Formats: sequence, C-alpha cells, structure tokens
Amino acid sequence: MGYRERYNNQGPCPEDQRHVHELQGSVKIAGEVEHQHRFCTVTGEAIPYGNDHVHEVTFRTDTYDDHHHEFRGRTGCAVMVGDRHVHYIESVTSVDDGHRHTFEAATMIENPTGRDRKYRDHHDKDDNYHK
Repeated sequence: MGYRERYNNQGPCPEDQRHVHELQGSVKIAGEVEHQHRFCTVTGEAIPYGNDHVHEVTFRTDTYDDHHHEFRGRTGCAVMVGDRHVHYIESVTSVDDGHRHTFEAATMIENPTGRDRKYRDHHDKDDNYHK
C-alpha cells in the first residue's frame, strides 16, 4: 500500500497543532549487506501519561538497496533540559529485506524560541506560520 492509499482518507490536517517535537536520526548497521538508514519526522501531539506525557512516533526510513523500514511507537516521558524538555526513544524498525534495525534517538526541544504559541507577527496577524 502506497502513501496516497494509506494517508489520503484521513481528512485534512487540524488547523492548530500543539506541542510536537522534531525527531531525526539513523538506525544502527544491520543486514546481510551491512548498511544503515536515516529517518526524519515530527511526533504526534502530547499524550498524557500519569503526571507526564509521551508522543506517538511514526516514520519510514530512506531507501537502501531497494528497501526501507517503518516504525510506529511512542517516546519515553519528558526529560528536562533546562526549562524545556526532550523525549528519548529506543526501539526496532519493521522487518524488511530479511532484517530489522535497532535505533535510539532524542527529540529536539519543543518550541525552541520559547515564544508564546499564540504570538502573531505584527506585520501579518492572519499568518498561521507564527502560531
């Protein structure tokens, strides 16, 4: 099943997106012909977990030798870095071409500027980019 079949029927993206993190990394070397893949994605919105929260993560790696890998799972709870936080994730990809890859990564800091999410650029108050 291709990207269009999988994602086109999910409806439009929500207008407001709150508290997500960027995540990028490389999987560890594996396979009969040793190789690795890279991935880059944005987590889902925060999911309450006790007194903390986690995020869903979904990605597809880049392609190597006519195959790629997929992952769907969740981050760990928040890890404080100063007055902001990141999330750690350690897991394995799907099995493709007879193998899987392990990986570990940390998200980037959410809202790195610290600017209020409701901020509007005084030049264009309707610009959704500055939410």
